[in-house]
This record gives sequence, structure tokens and C-alpha cells, in this order.
Amino acid sequence: MFRVELLEIDRRLSLRPVADGDAEPLYGLIEGDRERLARWLPWAAEQTLAGTREFVAKSRAQQAREDGFQAVLLRDGVVAGIAGYHCIDRLNRATSIGYWLAARHQGEGLMTAAVRALVDHAFGSWGLNRVAIEAAVANRRSRAIPERLGFTEEGVLRESELIAGRFLDGVLYSMLAAEWAARR
Repeated sequence: MFRVELLEIDRRLSLRPVADGDAEPLYGLIEGDRERLARWLPWAAEQTLAGTREFVAKSRAQQAREDGFQAVLLRDGVVAGIAGYHCIDRLNRATSIGYWLAARHQGEGLMTAAVRALVDHAFGSWGLNRVAIEAAVANRRSRAIPERLGFTEEGVLRESELIAGRFLDGVLYSMLAAEWAARR
């Protein structure tokens, strides 16, 4: 039930579960944006090609377990970032979404479109009831996505993530299936 092969967003943009050949292009994006990514993502400062390969393997195992998936965001067939479901809480019919995008693709609406497609899929195909997104308080670009999509800001999670030796507060956003349906 919780498997996905491809989410086509439009003729130029799609989400595809990570595959074995994705480690090198993903690592290239990380290497090119390491300083920016390391401000917000705990793994980015120390990420290696071997670590990226391990991420791909774990992501493929996650999908095989039908516990969500991590997908490469493809723009014109080229890897531009990652978006996906952290896991699926079957009992409560809920999930959370995470994402990052190469700097050169920011400001084009790509990630907003990708997250919209993930939310549509979670509520439509999977019949979930709740989708959450957490972003660092100071990460305005990341926070803009759930805000643009009409998510409700539930509150601030104090010192919720240790990044680069400092604890960052996170903002928790959520969307419920009935709210999403009303917005569509």
C-alpha cells in the first residue's frame, strides 16, 4: 500500500525514490552547497560519499518496508534535491516530510510543488490524516513552504535539533486531510 515508483509533478519535474545510482549526484549537490546546508541540517557538515551511499541504501530499505520513502527531486531529469516522508505512523495515519534543495534551484517553486505532491499523495493515495513539517525558526526559506501551502503553525519546539554545536529551535507545522481537501 505504501509504495511509490514515481510522482510526476509536471512535464519537467518529478519525484522518484532514490536509487543506487543517485549517491554520486546527491553528494555533488551536498559538496557544492555544504556550507549553506550545514547551517540547517545536522548531517551536512560531515557528509561523505560513503555516507551518501549509506543514506541511499537506508532509503531503499525504508521503501522496501513500506515505511515512507526518500525521493530525488528531478528537474528535466537532473537531480536537484531530496524530499520525502520520514516514516509512516500507521496507527495514527500520520507522517512528516523533510526536504532540501540545491541553491541553484531555489526560488523557482520546485520544492513547494514537490511538497504539494507529497501531501496530495499522503492524503489521497495513502489515506493518511496528518502531515507534519518541522523547520528551524531562522530558516525562512524552509518555513516558507508549509506557510505557502497553508499548513498550521502549531508551535515552537525549543532546542529541538543540535546543528554545528548549537541547539536550534524548530517550528512545527501540520496539515490535516480535511483541511487539505477544503483548500483543494
